[in-house]
Amino acid sequence: MGIFAVTGLVVQAVLVVLCLFSVVSLGIIFFKFRQVYRANSQSEKFLDFFWKVKKFDSINAQLDRFTDSPLAVLFSEGFSELKKLMEKGEEREDPEVISTDLGGIENISRALRRATTSEITRLEKYLTFLATTGSTAPFIGLFGTVWGIMTAFKGIGETGSASLAVVAPGIAEALIATAVGLVAAIPAVMGYNHFQHKIKVLISEMDSFSTEYLNIVQRSISRK
Repeated sequence: MGIFAVTGLVVQAVLVVLCLFSVVSLGIIFFKFRQVYRANSQSEKFLDFFWKVKKFDSINAQLDRFTDSPLAVLFSEGFSELKKLMEKGEEREDPEVISTDLGGIENISRALRRATTSEITRLEKYLTFLATTGSTAPFIGLFGTVWGIMTAFKGIGETGSASLAVVAPGIAEALIATAVGLVAAIPAVMGYNHFQHKIKVLISEMDSFSTEYLNIVQRSISRK
């Protein structure tokens, strides 16, 4: 705070912007950590539950236990489409409740793709800010440093003295902007890379679950 008080207006503005970036980034990191951790944890539990129970009606009745699981969302969307197709089959008194004539598999596949896209968007929300902070904060800090050094050299020119005692304080004040820029950028980059990796794992799990879900439906059709 002592250094902040003696810096110029431009450097102070840079430091305020960087501090805001840092605070928001840390808030996003804590939020995403909780969100992604719960998504991973509940997805593992849902998969165990899915393969243990096996009956779609029973699984659908207990989806409230897995509200943060992307896989549960995929199941819910796929099951909703499945029920619609079953109702159409009953209306037509068609023993083939789910048939390719009704576009059954394609409709369910589209529902699963929509749900996957929606869940990816939800999981990746706010990560753009972390990427922006990681890429721009060092340059914003560098701008503050360059401006501060320019101001320091201007002061040297006005005083006519280039001694270390005169130069060092101004340069030290200028470099604080670069330091704060790095402090804001490093956690943002680490958080972004970490969450991207975790989300890629979840996307892979969603793709695998969608494939298994469709295979189960297709096998049920082929047995009729």
